[in-house]
Amino acid sequence: MRVRFLDTRPLRHSRPFRDLWIGTSVSQLGGQVANVAVLAQVWDLTGSPVGTGAIGLATGLPVVLFGLLGGTLADTVDRRALVRATTAGQLLAAAGLCAQSLAGNRNVLLLFALVAAMAGCGALGAPARRTLPVRLLPGDQLAAGLALTNVSFQAAMLAGPALAGLLIARWDLPAAYAVQAVAMAAAVLAVVRLPAVPPEGAGAAGGRRRARRGGWCVVLRRPTLRGTMLTDLSATLLAMPVALFPVVNEVRFGGDPRTLGLFLSAVAVGGITAGLLSGTVTRLRRAGLVQLVAAAVWGLALAGFGLAGPLWLALSCLAAAGAADTVSVVTRNALVQRVTPDAFRGRVSSVEHVVGVAGPELGNLRGGLVASATSATFSLVTGGLAAALAVAAVAATHAPLRAHRAPPTGDEPTALGVAGAAAPPGKMP
Repeated sequence: MRVRFLDTRPLRHSRPFRDLWIGTSVSQLGGQVANVAVLAQVWDLTGSPVGTGAIGLATGLPVVLFGLLGGTLADTVDRRALVRATTAGQLLAAAGLCAQSLAGNRNVLLLFALVAAMAGCGALGAPARRTLPVRLLPGDQLAAGLALTNVSFQAAMLAGPALAGLLIARWDLPAAYAVQAVAMAAAVLAVVRLPAVPPEGAGAAGGRRRARRGGWCVVLRRPTLRGTMLTDLSATLLAMPVALFPVVNEVRFGGDPRTLGLFLSAVAVGGITAGLLSGTVTRLRRAGLVQLVAAAVWGLALAGFGLAGPLWLALSCLAAAGAADTVSVVTRNALVQRVTPDAFRGRVSSVEHVVGVAGPELGNLRGGLVASATSATFSLVTGGLAAALAVAAVAATHAPLRAHRAPPTGDEPTALGVAGAAAPPGKMP
């Protein structure tokens, strides 16, 4: 039975990974608290789903602009140093958010600018951060390590909104932003002890030439990578519900702020449940097929949320979507890191980060615009069904993704921080 539950070997066997996991987990909790605060502040300032949808634009554009640059840097400089510097930048942005709230800011553009700064710093360091687990863990523990990271994210989604609601209700918005600033300070301290992680082959002339190639070129030329990115983009760009939560809550449930928190928590409950049972998923070798099925379930579950009347049914649909999202993210991350040689991991990870973050944020913008022109129900239902159909189209046109099999356990190289050796570049399928 133990193989069905969460595999915690990475936390026990690798101190560097444990430090990375702690820093990431703390920053994610603070980020979720701040997300609710930003959503509440923008809704208070604008009272419009277009306004809350514009949060996605403020986040998505910096991710696209700085995420790709971060990928190039991750393949040319020490990845540890890049993670440290960008985490410190996020700390400064978090302090700015707290300061504007304390000053009683009523300018939504200033709020968006600080949100964009936070997103830009995160995007610059995300590719380097994403490449670390594959270097810090042995191959047979990589998927388990990614599952642990996803579980901590889902736990932050569960606890963060509830904590934000309590803080805002008792001490108003500055308290929520202050929690994020403290969390980012703790995250900086957590990554200080990471070992140096230079990219493989960065000093060679060939490595420098490879560094000039963009991650998009690598992804577009490999059907497995292209298919997994398109699957995630199809699901998130067409079916993201977060920007619509305030209007759905207002129209169906009387605008109770506790219900708004329940929406976010329901997604997290589903994600955590799937994460705690992720031992089965992380041991499956057909990662591409698993991701395709999970992404389709995500779209259908959100279409169900759009039609759900009773609160219990709406929350159930969101929980199902959260579980599907966890399965899709864990399998995608492991697949991308396994099939990408280390010399290209930074840039390919930057593409994955752009797709994984900008896709949902732009999807929120799409949802807000469609809801403004029609209704939240129409936006949710059509978006969810369109996402499921788009995923089916990706499955039909990308046979290598459907057929992809992970290597048998033990075939992958030793990891840095476990036996002192770095994983050499492999071959892309």
